[in-house]
Amino acid sequence: MSLQIGIVGLPNVGKSTLFNALTNAGVDVASYPFTTIEPNRGIVPVPDPRLEALAGIVKPDRIVPATVEFVDIAGLVKGAHRGEGLGNQFLGHIRTVDAIAVVCRCFSDPDVAHVEGEIEPLRDAEILDLELVLADLDVTERRLAKVQSVAKARPREYAAERDALEELRHSLQQGERAFTWAQRGGLRAELARELQLLTAKQRIYIANVAEADLPDGGPWAEQVGRLARAEGVEVPYVVLSAELEAALAEWPPDEARAYRAELGLKRSGLERLARAGYQVLDLITFFTIAGGEEVRAWSVPRGIKAPQAAGKVHSQMEAGFIRAEVIPFAQLEPLGDWQIARERGSIRIKGRDYQVEDGDVCLFRFSP
Repeated sequence: MSLQIGIVGLPNVGKSTLFNALTNAGVDVASYPFTTIEPNRGIVPVPDPRLEALAGIVKPDRIVPATVEFVDIAGLVKGAHRGEGLGNQFLGHIRTVDAIAVVCRCFSDPDVAHVEGEIEPLRDAEILDLELVLADLDVTERRLAKVQSVAKARPREYAAERDALEELRHSLQQGERAFTWAQRGGLRAELARELQLLTAKQRIYIANVAEADLPDGGPWAEQVGRLARAEGVEVPYVVLSAELEAALAEWPPDEARAYRAELGLKRSGLERLARAGYQVLDLITFFTIAGGEEVRAWSVPRGIKAPQAAGKVHSQMEAGFIRAEVIPFAQLEPLGDWQIARERGSIRIKGRDYQVEDGDVCLFRFSP
């Protein structure tokens, strides 16, 4: 399955423009709220130069990159948790994603009105946070009411869940996100996943700036950067111009790279956002070579063991796992050939307890 990132924010902050840039999907964009009526979804390849280099070695029939699925959700306004604007149906779409990319408007454009008037990215983030917190509070209170009802007959069985939910309700009422509550461990983390709490999801902050403010983004973007840093060093922060990225998506790749370099940008917005998604979810990439016919990249959680990684390729590989033959890409690349690597003893034999590392090229042996 693809890594899923939900693109969220207030209306007219550039979400759909960014989605177009990332997926080249051509969804409608207009300078008024709620252009996005249904959540737009696009699955795009994760750029990885190692995959291209590996394909150059193997020369396969197929090259299959890891993917990321972006979900563009209608802009949220004050009262969204009560159904204001397009309301709760869109909050429901956010619940299914792995991480949330919060788009903050950091550009001025007289032709695109801001729903709150002036450009204030921190205020916008606060409005969004409040709506997500209140939506989670509604879910929590409904679950708590059910638990309290059944606990009357079986109090011991439901005491732990009732206490955890009451603690969560209090935290949300204080305006705290469920992420902090879930980090305390125990039943909390399990409930956060089961309830698909919006504010428990990992997040990425995106400062959508004018092209003239690249690469650093200017003072509005710096406000967003300070907000991300205040939440922790593990919270990614990406500065980009959605309008520019959408334009460059139509250019020949070499020309787009050259223009980005002139602006001081080393990578495209897609590359930086995909990297941020990998960072916040602590994902790694390993590679497989299927008989020289296919080279494929796989995204998996860091710390995954070899049998479970094999199961990503095919469920039978996990069930019948025997061993993994592994070589880091950095060692295979200069050798230029799997068989040469085998002859030189560079390929390691790993068992069930081996934790797959980023950049591993793996051949899984299994019994069907």
